[in-house]
Amino acid sequence: MKLDVNALGTFYRMAQEGAGLAAGRLTQMTGVDTQVGVTKLNFMRGTEIRHDFDDGVENVGVRVELSGGIDGHSILVFDRGSAETIIEALLGDSNAGLGDELSQSAATELGQIMNNGFVDGWADVLETAIDVSTPEFQSGTTASDFFGDLEEAPGDDDLALVFQSHIEAVGAETGFRHYLFPEHESMAVLLERLRSNEGIEYDKLEGFDRMAEQGAEEVAKTATTLTGIDTTVEIRRLNFVSLEAIPQEVANEPLVGVAFEFDGTPSGYLLFLFDEQSAREIVDAMVPMETDDETDEFTEMDRSAIKELGNIMASGFLDGWANVLDTTIDHSTPEFIHDIGAAAVDPVVIQLGESQDYAFVFDTTVVADGQAFDCDVYAIPDESDLERALNDLDVSRIDETPTTAEFADLEGT
Repeated sequence: MKLDVNALGTFYRMAQEGAGLAAGRLTQMTGVDTQVGVTKLNFMRGTEIRHDFDDGVENVGVRVELSGGIDGHSILVFDRGSAETIIEALLGDSNAGLGDELSQSAATELGQIMNNGFVDGWADVLETAIDVSTPEFQSGTTASDFFGDLEEAPGDDDLALVFQSHIEAVGAETGFRHYLFPEHESMAVLLERLRSNEGIEYDKLEGFDRMAEQGAEEVAKTATTLTGIDTTVEIRRLNFVSLEAIPQEVANEPLVGVAFEFDGTPSGYLLFLFDEQSAREIVDAMVPMETDDETDEFTEMDRSAIKELGNIMASGFLDGWANVLDTTIDHSTPEFIHDIGAAAVDPVVIQLGESQDYAFVFDTTVVADGQAFDCDVYAIPDESDLERALNDLDVSRIDETPTTAEFADLEGT
């Protein structure tokens, strides 16, 4: 299978259109105002999808089988509390739960109507007909409870394209997830129809996903070495999103970070973002001295420490890519960021927006032992450069080529 930005852009529009119709039908059914939050496409390995269910929360869902324009399965999964809240609004009963046949029937109907909203949105974008089977009510705490029996569900190391939309209702996010598991041959035919240029071999994208994972592991090692705080890489995923959606993903709180522009094959932007408390933990670990806790400002020494950590992490991340791609990737001197939420990433989005509408975003969280600090890593390559890099990628080199970071000097810090 081959992907290109045109095909993925079509899938993105499918996700947006489907979420909009599903939200509208939820409003019609319950009388509760709804709005669509963030919509994105995730390239997720089976292990990551199953990790979504590892929180011990009981979930309920509705599964339908698709045929026609797309063959496969569409599954809506709600955490039980969110589902019960919506069922209460639907039945007008404050004691409504999911323990009786009436409530489960209402949940099944709700899931069917929302699933139909998604599917109708996809059919509109694809200009085709998609048939939907009778819905199945499901419940459980593991991924296997919802799609363990599906042939098209990805194995642990398989990369799957998953639609993700958030619909806000009843004054809060519903806690719902949506999975589309298309049948392989059906997806291949659809991608071939949508593709407008040479595109990217799907296994090359899988390879680049593994490269990003290796880079994230190098970031964690570097953070451990420089701060003395044990850090690990939390589950990460490759997203395909509209540029305008990137700021919506960033926490709406004061953030401290380091931004880089990198140049080569590929080029793009790399950001490391911390909440303020995490940034202060880093400063305390790297510059062990008394600080003035009464000020919110970061001193020049504080900024220098954070930029030093970011610079060395960036070298480890990008040098690993360059080694596998057998190319050279240079990055700029670090730019210190201290701003509120979306404003921290707006400059990158604006610059990329001059040449493209969508972006592949590798987002990763580096988690410190004992929650001393978290670091969100965003690697956003230029889409045309990424396609050239992946077309030249020898996938067999990925696991054979070590990451050997060469740390650049900090100039102008």
